[in-house]
Order: sequence, then structure tokens, then C-alpha cells
Amino acid sequence: MAEIILNVDVREGVGTGGARAVRRAGAVPGILYGGGKAPVAISVAEKEFKKNLYTGKLLGHLVTLKYGNETQPVIAKDVQFDPVSDRPLHFDLMRVEEDQTIKIEVPVHFINEDQCKAFRQGGSLEIVRHTVEIKVPANHIPEDLIVDLANHKLGDTIRWSDVKVPSDVEATITDRDFVIASIKSSSAAKAADEIEEAIAEEQAAAAEEAAAEVPASEQKSED
Repeated sequence: MAEIILNVDVREGVGTGGARAVRRAGAVPGILYGGGKAPVAISVAEKEFKKNLYTGKLLGHLVTLKYGNETQPVIAKDVQFDPVSDRPLHFDLMRVEEDQTIKIEVPVHFINEDQCKAFRQGGSLEIVRHTVEIKVPANHIPEDLIVDLANHKLGDTIRWSDVKVPSDVEATITDRDFVIASIKSSSAAKAADEIEEAIAEEQAAAAEEAAAEVPASEQKSED
């Protein structure tokens, strides 16, 4: 089973008033849904919820919901926060089976930027997708999707096919090899190149003019 266990209580009060009452009691209100069953209003002690949330293994991962002697594998789909205090205000849990294939967004992480020559040449990474929605068994959800930049070159476009994933992970976008990121020349590098080109052109033009000029001493001898 999952590493995280959420001990929940079923709450009767729903709506804004009920949610506020739960928060005043030191808990976080939530909703359990999915699995062909009716939604259930639940709550978790705020201290326990925060502890699990800050491990980074709650949101978007398979966890175990526990109510009395009953347990249920669930996925934490969403958490809403107070914009000022960052306190968790509400959460959504989705019922699943451990081997059930689900759709879920997973973050993309880029590694070995320091080993990529393109960045020493003034390149910059332009990220198109910070997350990718995948289809995967609920008990095999990857922590992240890794893109290794070590062997990429300036001008490369990084696509889904460049991401190494387990055989049971599939992108929900199947009609194209979609773009994850690209390595482009930075504006500073472009400006430096343009300056160097301008200087080189001026030097070449000056050399041509000097070669075309006829010295005054030679003009007099011809006369």
C-alpha cells in the first residue's frame, strides 16, 4: 500500500459554513469522490494533513485513506490554499484501485544542464511544458519525468520521445510527438554575435578600401 495514510472523519456540514466550522476545529475539509460512488464530505486534522503534504508525496500520489477500520486507496487530486497565509483550505481525493490506470499530471525535471555544451555557448532552455498528463497504473505513478540535457545541442527541440519513461507510462496526447522544451540562443548571446559580425564587416570593408586606394606617389610618377 501507499506510504502515506490519511485518517479522515466524515463530516455532515457541507457548504461554506460547514467548511469554516471544520477549519475552526483545527481540521482541513475535503471531498472524496470517484469509483462509481457518491461524493463524501470528509476532513483531516490540519497538523496531520500539513505533515503529509510537505513530504511532497501527497498531491498526485497514491495514498491510503483510513476511516475507522476501513481503508481505501486514493489519489490526492487538488489542494486549495489561502493566498495570504498559504494554509490548506480544501482538498479533493479520488477513489482508485491500486492497479487501476488513471490520468494524472506529473512534473517535468531537467538534469545535467552543466554538462550541456549549448549552455556554455550562450544557449537558454525554453520550457514549453512544466507538467505532462500521463496514463499510468495508480501504484506506479512516477515522482517526475526526467529530461537529460547532457547530449543536447544548441537549437535542439526536446520532444516526448526524448523522455525515458517506464513501459507502463503513456502520454495522454497520442496524435503527435509533442514538444517539451527547446534550447535556444539567448538574447545576450545573439546581441554579442551581431556585434562581432558588425565589427568583422567593418574591418573587411576597411581592408577593401585600403587595398583599392592608389598611393599619391604612384599617381605623380604616372603623370
